[in-house]
Amino acid sequence: MASARIKKGDSVVVLSGKDKGRTGTVAKVMPKEGKIVVEGVNVAARHRKPTQTNPQGGIDRNPAPMHISKVALADPKSGKPTRVRFEEQDGKKVRIAVKSGEKIDG
Repeated sequence: MASARIKKGDSVVVLSGKDKGRTGTVAKVMPKEGKIVVEGVNVAARHRKPTQTNPQGGIDRNPAPMHISKVALADPKSGKPTRVRFEEQDGKKVRIAVKSGEKIDG
């Protein structure tokens, strides 16, 4: 599944939608739903009534999940969107950016 290619903490580029071209850090990956939450991208505004716990009320802004196919990993060199391939180095499976050939995880 494509979710193994993108992990929490990765830098990603949004490929489509209202936030197209924006970059952000992955906050959460939901592989079963095929969704991903990116900080500062796809922000949903929720109007809240004043309650006892929150007497002020107001507008809550939180990043909403988006489909994993709408994002691509940012190339470590150029910052542009890239695909990911896997190689085995020193007996470990390593993610590598296709465009630059750079290793993604240490």
